[in-house]
Amino acid sequence: MSHPQTLFAQTEFHGSSMLRTRRTTIARTTVKAQLQKLKDTGRYHCFSLKKLPIYDDRSRWPCPAPMYWDSDVAKWIEGACYLLSEEYDAEIDAAVREIADMIRGAQQEDGYLNTWFTIAEPEKRWTNIRDQHELYNAGHLIEAALAHSNYYKNNLLIEPIEKYVKYICTVIGPGPDKKHAYPGHPETELALLRLYTATGNKDAYELAKFFVEERGNPKGQDGLPYYDWERRQRGDSPWKRSDSYQMHDSNWYNQAHAPILEQKSVEGHAVRAMYLLTGVADLLCLDELGVKSYAHKGEYFEALSRLWNNMVDKKMYLTGGIGSMWQWEGFGIDYFLPQGSEEGGCYNETCASIGVIMLAERLLHLDLNSKYADIMELCLYNAVMTGLSLEGTAFTYVNQLASSDADRNRREDWFDTSCCPPNVMRLFGSLGGYLWDYGGSGKDAYVNVHLYTTAKVTFQVEDQQIILEQKSNWPWEGNILFQMQAPASTNTTIRLRIPSWARKSFTLTPSYKPAKVEKGYLVLPPAYTSANSAFSIQINGFQPRFISPHPYTNQNTLTLARGPLIYCVEDVDNAWEQDHFRNVGIKSDSEVTEQEEEIGQIGERYIALRSVGWIRKIDDRPESEAGVEPGSSLRQASLVEQKELTFVPYYLRANRGGKGHMRVGLLRQ
Repeated sequence: MSHPQTLFAQTEFHGSSMLRTRRTTIARTTVKAQLQKLKDTGRYHCFSLKKLPIYDDRSRWPCPAPMYWDSDVAKWIEGACYLLSEEYDAEIDAAVREIADMIRGAQQEDGYLNTWFTIAEPEKRWTNIRDQHELYNAGHLIEAALAHSNYYKNNLLIEPIEKYVKYICTVIGPGPDKKHAYPGHPETELALLRLYTATGNKDAYELAKFFVEERGNPKGQDGLPYYDWERRQRGDSPWKRSDSYQMHDSNWYNQAHAPILEQKSVEGHAVRAMYLLTGVADLLCLDELGVKSYAHKGEYFEALSRLWNNMVDKKMYLTGGIGSMWQWEGFGIDYFLPQGSEEGGCYNETCASIGVIMLAERLLHLDLNSKYADIMELCLYNAVMTGLSLEGTAFTYVNQLASSDADRNRREDWFDTSCCPPNVMRLFGSLGGYLWDYGGSGKDAYVNVHLYTTAKVTFQVEDQQIILEQKSNWPWEGNILFQMQAPASTNTTIRLRIPSWARKSFTLTPSYKPAKVEKGYLVLPPAYTSANSAFSIQINGFQPRFISPHPYTNQNTLTLARGPLIYCVEDVDNAWEQDHFRNVGIKSDSEVTEQEEEIGQIGERYIALRSVGWIRKIDDRPESEAGVEPGSSLRQASLVEQKELTFVPYYLRANRGGKGHMRVGLLRQ
């Protein structure tokens, strides 16, 4: 059973590439910067169970800030263990060991393991599963324990985690005397299934399956949806709800408005939705890969496909960002995709697009279709990579496509709710596992290449070793060189993704006329790979192109893209701009030129795009005519000035100073 979080170590980023540069920055700078923030904010020692003054601050309802701290620390441990496996650092090693000891010491006699409810509200365990993150924190502790076990080759964290899972199963489950609950913030499902895969823990599998199948049950507990039953037990009024809930019965915020099989569209909090669907997909992967059969695989895959298509076609931004609604950090109605808060929304949390990558990777095991890998790549190079500064010490939580005076284009070194920074760290730490999947049996082997860079993977099929190496200057150029080493007796099939933006234009060298493209992957059978241990593919589509959102979004805009990269304009390059490019337009037939650039102090090289745009002038009524009518039959806008425009990759935004003016989509002229 393959998970990128376990297989990443079989991939080596061995040459120059953008991805290697980011991983090196994270391994040498980001991990330490985040460690210092954990210490500065009190998170680092939360498992020591010492009460800090912040635990008495209940102004944030229903989730005081420390309620998330377990997960922040757990994600840091997970990412740190991935990075340590490639580059040892004594300071990071010592910190991981100390936190692991504190976690073991924080576990209660009955197996319970949660710092907030142990320190601040021990009498309120499991009374607000909807909002208060007990299960979410447990999920991230599970993932931290798995990463810790893989690196340190011991069970120092697996042991307390399995004890905790066993305890949870005495509280939650299908029995008449148990809570028929499921995580208010999904994540536990995918973590439990990873635990089952690694250890064979049957409690973990059964609990994850219960969470998936029980979610949205309209008669879950005593004839009520579980969250409604739970609220009544607390004595809460239905009108008492946090900002995230639009209406008193809006269980769609937690994807609990209907059973998963009945959900027609992706709804609610975007991160929760992605983690939930990743867990569902992993449940099906266990069946697909022959680990554990599941009777409802077909039904749930149909639901996953329906929800994926709805998300990508109607609720995803051109950058791969998801979540147009600030209020609940999630999805709006179909096609509601404003570029910024000044237009009515655009949240695009970094964690949400990381969740899309995780979901896409699982779906590729169920249906080898390049559409999933295309979106995985789109998110990685745009919506996710922009979440980390080039120096590796500043982050974004929200990733708008247009700035405003209220929400300028900027980064922060930490957040009160700091899920995104360590999430970026753990993704890049395990990134090798997302590049490809591979395996085989007997004399047959395969490698499905999803992402291009410079890297090599080494794996075994029974007693035979296979090495596949790729070299490229991706994402700037489309030529990828491959070198394979395998025993002559091995029948190796290699599949290469042809991105949708390449429009099926590629050249394979040496050529192979019988080659077919199946669901977006060029299939190279053993007859080809045995005769050509070295080969290359030139993927076209790297010339600049204009793209635009769906017409139903009413976003009459054009965006520049090149290869997998989405571009934006910033005032750093266009110093004349004073109003966040709101009145800047461009034509779809405008000439676009390329220019190689370098950010001097950092040494980051990139390709800038240049074109000519226009400034729109709005003819506002004079004050004497104000308040007469909402519109006008007269022309109210005109193009008055031509301007040179410089575009940079979206991931580079907010790295070079400036006044915080940025926009992805310009007015279509």
